[in-house]
Amino acid sequence: MQNFTISGLPLEPFQSLFGRSEADLAYAGAIRCVADAAPGFPCRVTLEDARPGERVLLLNFVHQQAKTPYRSAHAIFVRENARRTAVFENEVPAALRARPLSVRSFDAAGMMLDADLIDGAHVETLIERLFADDAAAYLHAHYAKRGCYAARIDRAGR
Repeated sequence: MQNFTISGLPLEPFQSLFGRSEADLAYAGAIRCVADAAPGFPCRVTLEDARPGERVLLLNFVHQQAKTPYRSAHAIFVRENARRTAVFENEVPAALRARPLSVRSFDAAGMMLDADLIDGAHVETLIERLFADDAAAYLHAHYAKRGCYAARIDRAGR
């Protein structure tokens, strides 16, 4: 089995938004929501679903920054009580495992090489298949139903 690391987004770009007024958030293109279901509000920093009653920010984020036609941004949730970026070694976080996923492989220049859909409960098999291509530098997982970016997957040790 290919060793892999699944990482959440860095916390730092979002911290300045925590606790801000609704007007300040609107100016930044973000809104505050209160989770009203679980699952339903997956945080891209902690890679955990927010608990009902927990405050999350909904904002647009450029998750594929490569200067290629695959440059991409989409809506994401970030828990306002997030304190550190999640990193999972050879383990799939529950928020990903519980949902259908689209997983996309990219080369070092940010060009998409391959993509497929899978039930998150079996995502390791797709990770293995996509990383069998030596040109695959990293993978992006997306929640398949809404298309939102979920997490980055790297080969362990890179």
